[in-house]
Amino acid sequence: MSKFKIAIFGVILVTLMASLGFASDKSKSEVRTITGCLSQGDSAKEFVLTGSDGSTWEIKNNDTVNLTEHVGHTVTATGVVSNSTMHNMKEDSKDMASDAGVKKNNTEHGHLKVTDVKMVSDSCSR
Repeated sequence: MSKFKIAIFGVILVTLMASLGFASDKSKSEVRTITGCLSQGDSAKEFVLTGSDGSTWEIKNNDTVNLTEHVGHTVTATGVVSNSTMHNMKEDSKDMASDAGVKKNNTEHGHLKVTDVKMVSDSCSR
């Protein structure tokens, strides 16, 4: 079976499972509030928020929230998940693969458009 057919089958399976109520316990909301450590990304306007639950979120600086002043801090960021429908399907697929023993690391990863950030601590606990 080709990789494409396997991928299509996986998407259909995830959609069916979600519609039957077997989806994961992870939040499916478009708006998320995540607390964790903010670090600099690959460029001056890119950041990574590593949540206290092990999730990682790629964030781009925007005109309404200044993230630069919070690098190295523990923050609580609120924002909108980019492409939330596809993001949730991807996370459901990862959950099912993990449940089947296919993948050991099942932490959430996504892109977040931050609308608000609050400093929790001026350092990150590791």
